[in-house]
Amino acid sequence: VGLGCCGWILVIISAFFSILIFPISIFITIKIVKEYERAVIFRLGRITARKAKGPGIFFIIPCTDSFVKVDLRTISFDIPPQEILTKDSVTVSVDGVVYFRVNDPVASVANVSNADYSTRLLAQTTLRNVLGTKNLSEVLSDREVISQSMQMTLDEATDSWGIKVERVEIKDVKLPQQLQRAMAAEAEAAREARAKVIAAEGEMNASRALKEASLVIAESPSALQLRYLQTLNTIAAEKNSTIIFPLPMDVISHFMKK
Repeated sequence: VGLGCCGWILVIISAFFSILIFPISIFITIKIVKEYERAVIFRLGRITARKAKGPGIFFIIPCTDSFVKVDLRTISFDIPPQEILTKDSVTVSVDGVVYFRVNDPVASVANVSNADYSTRLLAQTTLRNVLGTKNLSEVLSDREVISQSMQMTLDEATDSWGIKVERVEIKDVKLPQQLQRAMAAEAEAAREARAKVIAAEGEMNASRALKEASLVIAESPSALQLRYLQTLNTIAAEKNSTIIFPLPMDVISHFMKK
């Protein structure tokens, strides 16, 4: 560390003073950081090393040294609902959630005044910028693609701050009430049209089946006789007071000719 001549003199005096008041100085010089923390040490206002201290015990020199603790755990925060104008001029309200962590404690302290707050503001701006280039249909259907695009953009922008953006999720997309009603009406009309098409296809298939059956019966008198017996059996199986007089088909055909 380039402290200069005066700086080193102050450091030596502070170290000598710590030795004089030993063992009381132990409580001042010995510091502890937890497993998920790191300590960035400043000596006379300058960072002592590019690598932070910790976890565990580390030492500082009283009067000349100070340190800042940095939490390395993953942090999540909600992106407040943002009013966004899509590429096809539709206003939507979108919110989300961002997961990030500090991967360079020294950069997060030295390069930005408040890494957490700055990342939150940048996430809001990135959400508006990314969704502003998408159509409404893309916003509704391509959430995963949009989330990945936001994650890459945020991660690149915050790299100099020592921040690693791990994941971005689009939580909710709210449409104007008028547009919701229009889309619901369109979906209902599409369902009705599809139902009519299915019903028409069913009737057409049934008509073809009846036509084929009539051709088979017309070509085979025995098939007509079998169908006649099946009909009598069906009627007789029902619980009613219908009286059936089974007659041979040739007799019936004789009367039909007359």
